[in-house]
Amino acid sequence: MATTTVFGVPHYYQITGTGLPRAEGAGPPLVFIHGWLLSHKYWQPIIDQLSLEHHCLAYDLRGFGESRYGLADHCPGTPAAAQAWGASASPYGLGAYARDLAALLQQLNLGPVWLVGHSLGGSVALWMAHCFPELVQGVVCLNSGGGIYLEREFQQFRQAGQYIVGWRRPWLRYTLLPLLLTRMMVHRPLDYSWGRDRCLDLLQADGAAALGTLLESTTEAEVHLLPRLVAALRQPVYFVAGRQDQVMNLRYVNHLAGYLQASRQGQNTVIEIENCGHLAMVEQPVVVAKVLQEILSAAPVAQDFSRS
Repeated sequence: MATTTVFGVPHYYQITGTGLPRAEGAGPPLVFIHGWLLSHKYWQPIIDQLSLEHHCLAYDLRGFGESRYGLADHCPGTPAAAQAWGASASPYGLGAYARDLAALLQQLNLGPVWLVGHSLGGSVALWMAHCFPELVQGVVCLNSGGGIYLEREFQQFRQAGQYIVGWRRPWLRYTLLPLLLTRMMVHRPLDYSWGRDRCLDLLQADGAAALGTLLESTTEAEVHLLPRLVAALRQPVYFVAGRQDQVMNLRYVNHLAGYLQASRQGQNTVIEIENCGHLAMVEQPVVVAKVLQEILSAAPVAQDFSRS
């Protein structure tokens, strides 16, 4: 297990592709950011297909997966660019997680990179691109969108999330819960091994981190910051969405993507995937990998997006 300490907390990471033969002009490094109550493991089907052409970094967000230890030693902070916009100052805010990732990339001497973020990880990626533009060449948001705050729906979502975190018990791994998780939030049932992994990640995630990320990312203020954030980004940004995603409906994906400068210029920035729910990277890994390859092949050579 590879770990490095980021602001006092050991962070698990894996870099795939290092040392493998590469043709000259190999693609940019890819960094994969998982979603709420998940971990780095869900990216492996995608990494297996892309690691011959790209360095691929997958890591566990602070409080999740294998990065759930030593949290009491965390040194909190929020990027200045996020503070200037009035973003959450919580250690579980999106800006704080962007700060973690920037420090990780600097420690690994990796960048500029393309970020691929799933769900919550997509929002982290957008804030990372804004706060640390010199490290980010482009962003792909997978099953991620937003920017519309519907009070009733968000309250129900937050209550459901709080209930999920609150009722966790270690013995649930020995029940039918893993089987249930092969069917939740997806269009077609997953292999049982994914249900087992989802169960373990759900049960083992740090409670404060699980609740904090849920509550801090779904306030009215944070949701309304997303369109402004997307409109200001200079890097290329794409949204990849499952047509049958009941968690992040296409309506919300298209709404947020509509604020991109490229969208306003008539470019297609939303790629829809058929027969796909909220876990595109394990439901349709071949399709997602192909979409990423097409995006990267069409992307311009690395540019300096740092602020002048």
